[in-house]
Amino acid sequence: MVDGDGFRVLDRHECLRLLTKVPVGRVVYTRQALPAVLPVNFSLDDDFSVLLRTSAASDLVRAVDGVVVAFEADDFDAEARSGWSVVVTGRACVVTDPAEHERLTRTGPRSWMPLPEGVFVRIEAEIVTGRELKGVRGSG
Repeated sequence: MVDGDGFRVLDRHECLRLLTKVPVGRVVYTRQALPAVLPVNFSLDDDFSVLLRTSAASDLVRAVDGVVVAFEADDFDAEARSGWSVVVTGRACVVTDPAEHERLTRTGPRSWMPLPEGVFVRIEAEIVTGRELKGVRGSG
């Protein structure tokens, strides 16, 4: 289905498939009562939740643990005027179970920065939405 603005609405399955194709997204959360956006590398877990790995001492962990956040990833081709954007909204929680942490150490995302005390943050995929634009011609 194409919206009135030329975007095609993506279903949940398409959104999750597209998320596996890019390594970086943005987590959107509240910091000091204001919106904050932070680029992060990520992966999807077996249950399709978004996984981040960060420092246990990071401001991000303190700000998102136990609260609802949004996560957005996209891919665009400016020359072709096409691309997609997916947003996952859900509760973020620090993984505290030792067995789960061990599993994610093997299978989860690798931090691009050295982390002395890395923790995993899971964002439940409660609401998943996305849109795609395929090469609109003649727009200025």
